[in-house]
Amino acid sequence: MRLASVALVVRDYDEAISYFVDTLGFLLVEDNDLGGGKRWVRVAPPGGGAALLLARAVGGEQVEAIGKAAGGRVAFFLEVDDFHATYDAMRERGVTFVEEPRRETYGWVAVFADLYGNRWDLIETGA
Repeated sequence: MRLASVALVVRDYDEAISYFVDTLGFLLVEDNDLGGGKRWVRVAPPGGGAALLLARAVGGEQVEAIGKAAGGRVAFFLEVDDFHATYDAMRERGVTFVEEPRRETYGWVAVFADLYGNRWDLIETGA
């Protein structure tokens, strides 16, 4: 078994694709039209692992869930090989870091918010 995808509720497919691909450097894995305004859109970091299934919000409950993937906690953990180079590149591309980098027992970490406000850890373990 492996975790293939995790759904992330988004406001708009194209704005989410732009953010994850152009700003975070993810790859567009799939973008298939399912009809009726629905698409099957998956993005993933270039190093592999689970993809994000970008799911356009439909209805009030889903719209309210945008940006609340973990109720204000860090929901996603993006592990990189070179923390400082990735951190600098992400800042240059406009990523909003909500906490400064810090050294922990497991390595380097900094918290950033995606375009919807979901929190992510940028991590380099063992550093």
